[in-house]
Amino acid sequence: MTGTLTQAPAAELTPDALLDAYRTMRTIRDFEERVHEEFATGDIPGFVHLYAGEEASATGVCSHLDLRDAIASTHRGHGHCIAKGVDVMGMMAEIFGKLTGSCRGKGGSMHIADLSKGMLGANGIVGGGPPLICGRALASKLKGDGGVAVAFFGDGASNQGTTLESLNLASIWNLPAIFVAENNGYAEATSSTWSVATDDIADRAAAFGMPGVIVDGFDFFAVHEAAGEAVARAREGGGPTLIEVKFTRYFGHFEGDQQLYRADEVRNARENLDCLKVFRARVTGSGQLTDDQLDQVDQEVATAIAASVVAAKAAPKPGADDLLTDVYVSYQ
Repeated sequence: MTGTLTQAPAAELTPDALLDAYRTMRTIRDFEERVHEEFATGDIPGFVHLYAGEEASATGVCSHLDLRDAIASTHRGHGHCIAKGVDVMGMMAEIFGKLTGSCRGKGGSMHIADLSKGMLGANGIVGGGPPLICGRALASKLKGDGGVAVAFFGDGASNQGTTLESLNLASIWNLPAIFVAENNGYAEATSSTWSVATDDIADRAAAFGMPGVIVDGFDFFAVHEAAGEAVARAREGGGPTLIEVKFTRYFGHFEGDQQLYRADEVRNARENLDCLKVFRARVTGSGQLTDDQLDQVDQEVATAIAASVVAAKAAPKPGADDLLTDVYVSYQ
């Protein structure tokens, strides 16, 4: 069964929980905006794919997760990392390719990870995450630890065999897995309306015998509500769920993509749909938080992001002695 959620209740979230959610979204936004600036200087090696505009998805989902749980990301993974609790200092250093990075400068933007936080990694392979999540969900099911596993993937990956096979496997084995299709409208420069056979990716859930839901990705509360139901069902043995989050990205597919295939979409989204603006208006309008409280978070986050850049630039690069470390794992 496929359903649609647009406005979800916020009453169950305490002021502290709301502040945490806003802090996470603001951290993702400021982190990505700063990486956008720094990449233009040429100091960041490799490619970066920015998550700005999509903050409500990662935050709404990961706010229900703890250290029992794991996520697998995509090439656009910074937001998922931050929402799962990966240290911003380590992330920035990793993107700069420095030894103090979360992967000691060896993963970079597209393969950033922190297993201690349950972040199994960004992935340069389109559709690479869902099979990993099936494995992690199976492990939790066999151990009985109540853990769930979440795969974030894009509209392009929704057409990959690995993703479809994972949906099938998760349903057959009744795994505590959640598949989050982040549909930002484009697989690189190709509109999803040209590349996805169904109007809604969530419609595919019925073929695999699992619930499917479509969520407004500009609304944190809608994502939070849908993810909460899916996580609770998975923890209780109810099996997998497919959630389609619809929104847009603010930057190009990669840094350097001038987005000539888009007209006024980004300007309209920033002005009228932005998840941070929507969140602020809702919580201040309801009296749950004040502008002063949110402004203070803005200032604290800006300070932390600036400090992470300074630290990353000053950190050493991996040396020749680091070349063969972190390659093999000893299970003895």
